[in-house]
Amino acid sequence: MKVTEKCVGCGACVSVCPFGAIDIVEKEDGTVEAVIDQDVCVGCGGCANVCPAEAIENK
Repeated sequence: MKVTEKCVGCGACVSVCPFGAIDIVEKEDGTVEAVIDQDVCVGCGGCANVCPAEAIENK
């Protein structure tokens, strides 16, 4: 699962996740995005809180 549909691959969510549930992956078109491992994620919401793309979307 993606952190957000507007992910720009900045890695802020990876840095904030204390469980290591998020990885930055390269897509077929060469862009990157953050992907959450649902088996590791506890749903704390830290990734969405630190995401600059989410902050822009919520303004």
